[in-house]
Amino acid sequence: MSGFGFTPNGGNFGAPISDGVPMLGAHALRESARTYLSQHNNLPVGVNDLQKISEACAIANTWIEDKTQFPLSAYNSDLAWTRREWIDSSINGWQRLVEPLAQGMAEALVKVMGQISPDIPDELRASMNIDSFLPVMRGFMGSLIAGQLGQSIGALAVKVTGAGDVALPLFEKPGTHLIPENIALWGEGLDIPEQEMLIYLALREVAANRLFAHTPWLPEYLRDLITAYGKGITVDIAAIQDQAESALNSGELDVNNPESITLAINNGMFQPEQSAAQTSALAKLEMALALIEGWIDHVTDLSASDRLPSLHALQEMHRRARITSSPTQQLFASLLGLEVSPRKMRECAEFWNAIYALGGEDGVNVRDHRWEDSALLPTSDDLADPGAFLASTTVPDDLSGLI
Repeated sequence: MSGFGFTPNGGNFGAPISDGVPMLGAHALRESARTYLSQHNNLPVGVNDLQKISEACAIANTWIEDKTQFPLSAYNSDLAWTRREWIDSSINGWQRLVEPLAQGMAEALVKVMGQISPDIPDELRASMNIDSFLPVMRGFMGSLIAGQLGQSIGALAVKVTGAGDVALPLFEKPGTHLIPENIALWGEGLDIPEQEMLIYLALREVAANRLFAHTPWLPEYLRDLITAYGKGITVDIAAIQDQAESALNSGELDVNNPESITLAINNGMFQPEQSAAQTSALAKLEMALALIEGWIDHVTDLSASDRLPSLHALQEMHRRARITSSPTQQLFASLLGLEVSPRKMRECAEFWNAIYALGGEDGVNVRDHRWEDSALLPTSDDLADPGAFLASTTVPDDLSGLI
């Protein structure tokens, strides 16, 4: 433990972390993310960048106005962000979202310590002070995840094109924000007019902003699913011993090298088998993330279908980027073992398109009404038959036939 910077006798553990204090500190996350970013550029926003982005966002808001029932909630003047501004603005959202996972992992470690400690002689127990050591597990696991998550957030900061690019409701204050430095990299080598590219990405950003601004229940819903997964985490001592012995013998794990231990944990060496409850929570989480991404795809394409000549090329570029190097995908895969397949996202986009078409003249309202509550969202099975799903979740105007 001292190799990780924890020295019980040195007093740097601090006060035991209670249920009222977050395990996953926003400060630690921010510093880890900034450390990663320090190895990359962080160009300031130029006047020319801001003007181009302002024009693109104005066009995007006009085009999308009649394609969703979610109105523009508020106009923000800081339409262009630097990479560091994205990090600083998203940290609290990441902290709240992933905190339940750190809590579940820490509780699993505490249970293991409780299982082991009864076998330790009283004299040795007194010298080790195990009972006071148990609360430290929460701080240890919080620090471990903060380091891993912070690095992932830093990696995201050098790739995301805007606040909504991760398709997660992370920000306390709704707003439209694009990152000029990353947009330039995203469009590098594309034989597409710059304004078309900016409008396309602005449409995606505006769509995400409007969705998240008008679904206040969504952050808590996602957090509850991660909480359900975290509560099911268990630690199989025998399995860990077998894995550790094998890794020690092969040289993959070195108890004198904290980095090798961190790497082993991050690579899933000690990842337990999932319970049925955890599998269910992950399935719902994958579905929610795919529905968000699919809705953004659908609304963006609907808004630009007869306006952007390069739309097909831009769609292909976005799909390829999502398949090959989606930082959000990698983040959830490493933290939860969850991989939201591009196929699932395409199915969700097709589902929203079908619901919109089935709604006829009122298609926009029929589609967006599904976001009023998590109970109105489809399951994975519902994607195959949008018509049946719509019929099962729509209250008829005339209820006389039901009496």
